[in-house]
Amino acid sequence: MEATLAHDLPLAARVRPAALPLPTETTDTVVAARGLSRSFGTGDTAVRALADVDLELARGRFTAIMGPSGSGKSTLMHILAGLDRPQSGSVHLDGVEITRLKEKDLTRLRREKIGFIFQSFNLLPTLTAIENILLPLTIAGRKADDRRLGQLIETVGLGDRLTHRPSELSGGQQQRVAVARSLVTRPAVLFADEPTGNLDSRTGEEVLGLLRRSSDDFGQTIAMVTHDAHAASCADRVVFLKDGAIVRDHNGMSRDEIYEVIKGLESGTRG
Repeated sequence: MEATLAHDLPLAARVRPAALPLPTETTDTVVAARGLSRSFGTGDTAVRALADVDLELARGRFTAIMGPSGSGKSTLMHILAGLDRPQSGSVHLDGVEITRLKEKDLTRLRREKIGFIFQSFNLLPTLTAIENILLPLTIAGRKADDRRLGQLIETVGLGDRLTHRPSELSGGQQQRVAVARSLVTRPAVLFADEPTGNLDSRTGEEVLGLLRRSSDDFGQTIAMVTHDAHAASCADRVVFLKDGAIVRDHNGMSRDEIYEVIKGLESGTRG
């Protein structure tokens, strides 16, 4: 499938397909975590990663999860996404309690309801861009919705790169492929783990714009773990962790406001 774009236009003008309907505003909870606790190691060497954490993610909202190194943010995301299990507590994802699912059922749920974007792109080198985008549907034995696929390709701006393999794409283009792949199945929630960590500032900005517009235009629920205050400022909500606990939870923060909170957490205060 081919799509063309005026690549000389600014990103903001390129990524909003005119025919795309705006999402309906809703406060539905997509992810609800209760009493999550997780430790690693035993005895005197045990490290508490999470301590009785409660968190809800609302449908269609973009949430950033931040905290100092070792605060538990990656552990929290892995548990919310069904990649790890808590020692206590529960997670409901789109109405399904996932923490007690059998591995086979959990694998199916991740495939059908969750999208992932990682720092390392995780594209298959032997597949073209379009084949990588369609991979989750191929694995699930499902056909693509042509209209949605066309919208995704237009949104990520890769209409002239669909037949290229990852080695023929820049880092930013590879991450755009990863974004499209994560959205092609219409996941209930998209988890992004440091999605701009391997990108320069310009391409990182483009990827953040794609995530922002995925929430605005597709109504996509997003949870992003990041250490970058600027990246977090693109989100609707910023959740701060320290020592395995949520210590701050704010809507719509600027980069400078986020930076000040992080400085306070790293210096030992909660602000």
